[in-house]
Amino acid sequence: MIKRICYTLFASAILLSCKKDELGEVGEIPGLGGDTWAPTAIDAWISDSLTKPFNISVKYKWDPHEVSDQYILRDFVPPKEEVVTPLLSSIKKVWADPYIAESDSAFFKQHCPKFFTLYGSAIYNTSNGTKVLGIAEGGRKINLLEVNTFKTTQMAGYKASDSMQVKMAFHTVHHEAAHILHQTVMYPPDYKRISVGMYTTNWVNDTDESARQDGFITAYSKQDPNEDFVEMISMMLTEGKTGFDALVNGITGTSVNGTTAEEAKSKLRQKEAIVVNYFKTVWNIDFYSLQQRVRSATASYIY
Repeated sequence: MIKRICYTLFASAILLSCKKDELGEVGEIPGLGGDTWAPTAIDAWISDSLTKPFNISVKYKWDPHEVSDQYILRDFVPPKEEVVTPLLSSIKKVWADPYIAESDSAFFKQHCPKFFTLYGSAIYNTSNGTKVLGIAEGGRKINLLEVNTFKTTQMAGYKASDSMQVKMAFHTVHHEAAHILHQTVMYPPDYKRISVGMYTTNWVNDTDESARQDGFITAYSKQDPNEDFVEMISMMLTEGKTGFDALVNGITGTSVNGTTAEEAKSKLRQKEAIVVNYFKTVWNIDFYSLQQRVRSATASYIY
């Protein structure tokens, strides 16, 4: 703190030694006079649909310093304004509305993330070949990345291939929001025992298909029990019961770790049962009903 104050005072002294006509008016110096802009229809929609009812704020104006320190040196592309409202509107319908219908607005307001920041591009980790599409910070903020490629069936120029990105955006929000739930009330310890000894930081070397052969719904689920738990929630919600069942029932063969197809299916069904029971006993939410609502909303934006 002392070093920071001293630096500020020293910098001020340098500025004061300059001639006034060299500096010009402070308001004319980029970054010092403050950015001014008139609220648009986007801001009105955010205020009426997210901020006023749920106290959720959204930042889409460009700020390269908004993400955490570990990502500051990354290159980001600003979000395109034309995708902001369609993106947020669809997220509200596939995430907020279903939860509110199954519980109430008070529950959602209490447990939802309070800040969203949008970025046009993704983060690519060259060290392990992964792509970051969402970052949760402190259980209250979600950074959504690569939003410039977001395009649903309700937007001009939509192609069937766009569905993957749409589903990934929905998946990311449900994933990060589920972290808040288990950070508020932890899931049963039995969940961690189902795949004990199989969690690994080398999940990046797996595919989703090979991970399922070991009883994980996605490769990312193998990172640790917490990620496993929220990946289960997100996949079950966005895929719907029919889609989730198809993924589980489609497991064949024996994994490289010696897990048989039946063992893998059993692990996933045990995890499913714990998720369903957790939602009922902790939050008094019928998970299968929530799942149906989320999938129905999701389906209206894809394919």
